[in-house]
Amino acid sequence: MVPILVKRIIYLLLLSFLIVVDSIGQDPTFSQFYANKLYLSPSFAGATEQYRFAMNYRNQWPAVPGVFHTYSISFEKALPNFNSGIGVLATYDVAGSGNLSTTNIGILYSYDFNINKNWHIRPGVNFKFYYLGLDINKLIFNSQITGSGTTPSVNPPPFDNVADIDFATSALVYNDRIWGGFTLDHLLVPKTSFYGDEATVPVKFNLYGGVQVLKKTRLRQKMQEVLSIAMNFQTQGKFYQSDLGVYYYKNPIVFGLWYRGIPFATSQAGDAIIGLVGVKTNNLSIGYSYDFTISNLIGSSGGSHEISLIYEFNNLSLGAQKRRIRAIPCPEF
Repeated sequence: MVPILVKRIIYLLLLSFLIVVDSIGQDPTFSQFYANKLYLSPSFAGATEQYRFAMNYRNQWPAVPGVFHTYSISFEKALPNFNSGIGVLATYDVAGSGNLSTTNIGILYSYDFNINKNWHIRPGVNFKFYYLGLDINKLIFNSQITGSGTTPSVNPPPFDNVADIDFATSALVYNDRIWGGFTLDHLLVPKTSFYGDEATVPVKFNLYGGVQVLKKTRLRQKMQEVLSIAMNFQTQGKFYQSDLGVYYYKNPIVFGLWYRGIPFATSQAGDAIIGLVGVKTNNLSIGYSYDFTISNLIGSSGGSHEISLIYEFNNLSLGAQKRRIRAIPCPEF
């Protein structure tokens, strides 16, 4: 009984800190970041056969009290006649029993420049609406979890949910086997304070890339076997994270193994080891990954689960297919 009471009090203090004082919000992170390409970088908008629909769900630390869920849905279309692509991305992140939620809805655009016969560069932009909300009626206060309660009961003053606009930009360079790029997000530093204080979302920087070290194809360039090495580094405010791993695809199965952490930067071994398994067909890709925690939270977080579903299709004629945007060699997950 005592440990449960202590956990609830600590949880209450953390929520109070987020609500009352100036806070700096952090973005959720997807382990399958190539299954959610538009979230990783606007430069991927429309880099598909013609149409691409994706859904992503992440359950972070299920053993911790409260919920930490992130949902994402996107749709994009290639514009081969204009060497560009457009997309729409919506994300919803909710944390804690009070449904502290962040919603982003953005419109994305990218353009593909042909540098020479082999290399392309693809800049992109994302204009989005940002909304921060909280259900105060679902919070638990100390007067509700102590035996005798408090007099008077503790309640925070009224507040308004937060709405703002935001902007992200990116650039991607690639050829048939190599890709690399960066993303700068939250360039309009949207507000995050429920009480009008000077609290904003800090700018996030992503640096990502990789190479196909093995690639076997058959007729019509359909990939049969691919081994890729990839990385993703990101920093936001005082926090930073690095993912390094491999993907192995042998039609139709995909396996992935990742290490999250920066060796020797802290006393911990890292943050997580991530395992991935997926199925990729001509139109449909389904992936599942699990983050096995290796940090000091190894016995209390419950890891993280992530599921992705991608559907790609086209209705191009044979003549129009010759004008398709060149495929970027990064993995599907």
